[in-house]
Amino acid sequence: MIKGGLSNSITKSIFYLISTILVGYLIIKLKIIVGYLLIASILTLLSRPIVKFLCDKLKFRITIASIFAIILILIIISGIISLLIPLVLEQGKNLSLLNVNAFQERANTLYSEFGIYLNKYNISISDSIFDIQGFTKNSVEAIPALLNSIGSVLGSLTIGILSVLFITFFLLKDGIYFEKIFVLLFPSKMKKRIENSLLHIKSLLSRYFLGLIFQISILFFLYTIILLIFGVKDAVVIAFLCALLNLIPYIGPLIGIILMSFLTMTSYLGEDFSSVIIPKTVYVIIGYIIAQLVDNLLSQPFIFSNSVKSHPLEIFLVILTGGILFGVVGMILAIPSYTVIKVFLKVFFSENKLVKKLTKNL
Repeated sequence: MIKGGLSNSITKSIFYLISTILVGYLIIKLKIIVGYLLIASILTLLSRPIVKFLCDKLKFRITIASIFAIILILIIISGIISLLIPLVLEQGKNLSLLNVNAFQERANTLYSEFGIYLNKYNISISDSIFDIQGFTKNSVEAIPALLNSIGSVLGSLTIGILSVLFITFFLLKDGIYFEKIFVLLFPSKMKKRIENSLLHIKSLLSRYFLGLIFQISILFFLYTIILLIFGVKDAVVIAFLCALLNLIPYIGPLIGIILMSFLTMTSYLGEDFSSVIIPKTVYVIIGYIIAQLVDNLLSQPFIFSNSVKSHPLEIFLVILTGGILFGVVGMILAIPSYTVIKVFLKVFFSENKLVKKLTKNL
């Protein structure tokens, strides 16, 4: 009997191991579809309160309410694109073949003025380190090829957006139906625990994503004030873009400070470099750092303490893993995905010591 029980235990362990490896392999191979599903799930969580309000208070049918929510999402996406297009056109108008000379002159001016400024402090920029002349003419002429690549990326992005919206519509419309099917995959004795887990997951993730919206709104407000104070052109659009970049953990803020600094310098191009461009850019950078400190010390602890409930090192490793496996999208979705996994670990492996330690705050 002991040998039979041991044999069954080993067989089950091997089965679970093979199943886990197979699921992991499928997720990696189908990561685009998995990404669509995760993004659609996030939009569903954010849109569900609207659908619930329309159905409960205004007596809309679930289909009409879901369509209304999708239209609202489309309006928001269109609004974001319409905000960004003027900035992209303004900053990229010299990137075509027709404006190579204009862009070269602009880059050379900025480079030479930066060199003159550093020379005042006995710091020289070696052309062997950064050959601006070699960069501008040849490299800029290659930009149209890059723009063609961007065109293909935009085509894929359009397909992605349509796919996500399609999935989101059915998750909003038939979400309860899909939840019931999911519950049926498990033994009857676990039905109640699975249902409670789904409710708990929806509650945690709703708080998390609403917290993210709160975080982005605060950063957008702070960035806008900073840029308006120093008279940077397209302040609202730049602030919005840099605030959105904070959705990418760790890397986003670094990209944001580089982008804001560059756009600030180009905004003042033509002014005196040492008395206008450098001081204004430094002030903007200081303001950006202050806004990040507010975010790191106030916004993020609030979000994580109310939803993720994980140790900072734990969060860092999860985000790093998500980035290695799925790139930027993986970094953005790592924390909510990990939260879901933790809830289910608590359901299925509640007696495991490691699981108990990881999920004690859930």
